[in-house]
Amino acid sequence: MAKITIDASLCTGCGLCAAGCPEVFEMGSDNLAVVKSDKSCDCDLKQVASECPVEAIKVE
Repeated sequence: MAKITIDASLCTGCGLCAAGCPEVFEMGSDNLAVVKSDKSCDCDLKQVASECPVEAIKVE
């Protein structure tokens, strides 16, 4: 599994990542995205990261 990081200082809470890959991302209590699981998923994580409007998601 890839290493996924979210820069909370950039995240605007739009929810595109959580909608695109709910197995990995969720919206936290502060309405910012968090990684809920780094286990395997069927999502294209690089695609989800590229759709982040503020480039807050990094996939390594």
